[in-house]
Amino acid sequence: MVKYRQPALDATFGALSDATRRGILAQLASGESSVSELAVPYEMSLPAVSKHLRVLEIAGLVVRHKNGRVRRCRLIVQPMKDAAEWIERYRWKHLRYVRGGLRRTLGPRAVHAVERIAAHEASHQHRDQLR
Repeated sequence: MVKYRQPALDATFGALSDATRRGILAQLASGESSVSELAVPYEMSLPAVSKHLRVLEIAGLVVRHKNGRVRRCRLIVQPMKDAAEWIERYRWKHLRYVRGGLRRTLGPRAVHAVERIAAHEASHQHRDQLR
């Protein structure tokens, strides 16, 4: 089992709590960018964007480096993977709880039907992601 450092998870979730920072991470998911390139979609100054980048850096989600006079940023995905794994643990616990409630309320045949539908939907989502 993976041990999660609570301060690291707190920093990751705190950084992800802001729409601008999530947007910056989405931009960086397609590759390294300069600070000015990251600022283009937002109506804010470069210093304001830099403050958002600093929060992302502290959370370990972004690394900045200087290339001549240009500051470039790169996404670090591991903190988001750690957060996703943490969420996934509780999602499965919740699904087991829901499945138990369905079994008590509707009976085992209904639970089996719901699980077949969920598996079918999951396979379609996975197929769509591969496209």
